Amino acid sequence: MTELAREYGEGLYSLCAEENLTEDMLAELQTLKALLRQQPDFVRLLSNMSIGKQERVDILDHALRGQVHPYMLNFLKILCERGALHEFEGCESAFRECFNRDHAVAEATVTTVEPLSEDQRARLLSRLRDMTGKTVHLSEKTDPAVIGGVLLEMNGQRYDNTVRHRLAEIRRAMAGEP
Repeated sequence: MTELAREYGEGLYSLCAEENLTEDMLAELQTLKALLRQQPDFVRLLSNMSIGKQERVDILDHALRGQVHPYMLNFLKILCERGALHEFEGCESAFRECFNRDHAVAEATVTTVEPLSEDQRARLLSRLRDMTGKTVHLSEKTDPAVIGGVLLEMNGQRYDNTVRHRLAEIRRAMAGEP
């Protein structure tokens, strides 16, 4: 994440925190992030410097007025005016980090060979809550290459208890590698 994205995302968060809008704005940011990923041509249009700044802002205004909170629309207009719309995802990440910090939320990603059952998910979430003392938002991925077991990524840490990882450790041990 760039310094600009961090500064803008944290600035938006501060404004929203003063107005008790952080939950609603986080939801809007995440929705817009998905929408902008699905519409790369729209982002390219709004980033095209051969189109006048005011015209690009007017396009954005016409497309989103009444669809998003006025703070969000103004935030997007500022990014568009400054030619920094490509920083939007970084801004969303910075906002989310502030939200998670202030609301005692930890984000975790679990990768397994097949989707977790409801019981497995509930037990994992309970254990992670007990370990961190935080509410845990869990993202799930499946990857047949893990063969079995669980790969968990949380708070910048990676906990690899997969069969693939254990087999690699056995190979290294047999080859005499540290």
